[in-house]
Amino acid sequence: MKTLKARLNKKVEVCYLVQGEDVLLYDKALEMIKKAVNLQLEDFNFNVFDDDSFNADLVMDTLETMPMGSDKKVVLLKNITNINENFKKKLKEYLKNPVQSTCLIIFDFFNKFDFLISEKISAKRLDDASLKELIRAELKKYNKEISNDACQKLIEACCSYYSLIKNELEKLGSCEDIDISEKSVEELVCKQTEFTVFELTDALSKRDADKALSLLNLMPKDTKTFSLVLNHFRRLFFVAVSEGSDKDLSELLDVKEYAIIKSKSLAKNFSKLQLKNIYEMMSDVDFYIKNGQMQVENALYYLVFGILYC
Repeated sequence: MKTLKARLNKKVEVCYLVQGEDVLLYDKALEMIKKAVNLQLEDFNFNVFDDDSFNADLVMDTLETMPMGSDKKVVLLKNITNINENFKKKLKEYLKNPVQSTCLIIFDFFNKFDFLISEKISAKRLDDASLKELIRAELKKYNKEISNDACQKLIEACCSYYSLIKNELEKLGSCEDIDISEKSVEELVCKQTEFTVFELTDALSKRDADKALSLLNLMPKDTKTFSLVLNHFRRLFFVAVSEGSDKDLSELLDVKEYAIIKSKSLAKNFSKLQLKNIYEMMSDVDFYIKNGQMQVENALYYLVFGILYC
């Protein structure tokens, strides 16, 4: 994001393609671009198209329409999954001679717009070595050092999402300890349980037992965690059998759209029958817990091994 900020200070491009799995960075990129173009009267000058509202002709017309009461307008294509060759051709032709007062932003979680040659913004998670370098550089601003083990613990607690790590570094930078230890991380860092559940599901879908157990060990073994896992797999099953748009599903399930996007991606790693069986298994375990027939910690490990070998 720092690179994007520097690029925006020099010039605002007519098209930005955002790709990667760190969904929190998508909205950060959008806000930075909107600020850079000094977007005014958003009701008129900020147009969003998702799978539900996507219409190729309307998108092209919107791109070519002049802004109202603002120097620029922003058009956002948000995780469109169904695009045909005709639209691809029209969009490529448009970008050869684009309207300079229109800034097109494409959120491309599913990599459907790889055919475009445009300004790219990476929302990919970084490898551990790169994250450690960034963490140490950030903590130097607070005159702090961090041990390698503490650094690794911070990365794991935030599931390698730098957008989450960045928030936690402010707390670590403000603590009294000059040398940040594992204990400091353990006491101060908010473990992102919901994101850990996403990672746990991904590891289970890939039958990666070591990673799944490592992630489970990071999570508190309580009813809240069990409910998150249960609701997550319920969501996966629902999005797998539903044809609703991301927006409709997010409203129906009362979650943010990024949760639907991630769920759709993870659901592809299971068959619908597997998800049905997993959900039924979890419902049975939920009954056992509520009736005192199974402890929550045992239930979580039982579910992990049950899903690994389903």
